[in-house]
Amino acid sequence: MRNASAALLLGLLFGCAGSGWDPDVDEAAEKDEGTTAGAAETIARFKRADPSMKRFFDGAHGYAVFPTVGKAGLGVGGAYGEGEVYEQGKLVGTSSLTQLTIGLQLGAQGYSEIVFFADKRALSDFQGGNFELSAQASAVAVTAGASADASYDNGVAIFTMTKGGLMYEASVGGQKFGYTPR
Repeated sequence: MRNASAALLLGLLFGCAGSGWDPDVDEAAEKDEGTTAGAAETIARFKRADPSMKRFFDGAHGYAVFPTVGKAGLGVGGAYGEGEVYEQGKLVGTSSLTQLTIGLQLGAQGYSEIVFFADKRALSDFQGGNFELSAQASAVAVTAGASADASYDNGVAIFTMTKGGLMYEASVGGQKFGYTPR
């Protein structure tokens, strides 16, 4: 019953969480770089919400962009999203994000996530295909100036931005990533 409820909540979330045209995204530039519209819009939203994030985009060896991650829970929860991986600003592959959580939780939400890799070693670890972030890894919720004090932890920095939905949560879980080269 719980799994069926979580699946229903994820289905409703993915059906409702869409993205529209963003006039700040230069479609000609994204075609040149190989960036899809979803990733380009997500990057633009993060930079608008917190202009100080520019230092992460400029200084990171690479990053993974997940435009929409759907999350739902009723006692047991889960999240899933698909994204793109960039090295030195060039698209090099795709990625999937899965998360399983256990604890007090109820609801569904959609969010975007960007994982920055400080150096080639951190990106190579991610590209190994079985990269995991423990429950202790903390993500910075993007608001104006939030990234000013943020830093890398073990070569990784994680930023999230809520897209919609409502989730009450006091749970524990980690994220697991898959990687497919382009």
